[in-house]
Amino acid sequence: MSTTPSGSGDRLVQVGAVVFFIGALATLVTVAPLFLGTDPFPSVAYAVCMLMGVGFLIAGAGVVRYVWKSSPKRAATR
Repeated sequence: MSTTPSGSGDRLVQVGAVVFFIGALATLVTVAPLFLGTDPFPSVAYAVCMLMGVGFLIAGAGVVRYVWKSSPKRAATR
């Protein structure tokens, strides 16, 4: 159990990491038939691969939110 208090963007970074890894897994599954010589998946499967980018953006937003909330200027005004 962690005693460190959660920052303002921690939850976004965690959700972004999960979404990113789901997209990465989908990418591996989608690309595998191309190397195995079987029929490729439908276009919808390739759209799921875009979750990698979405997860990266969500995690990036969490980092930006954490930096924004913990900047020295903002800490002085609290």
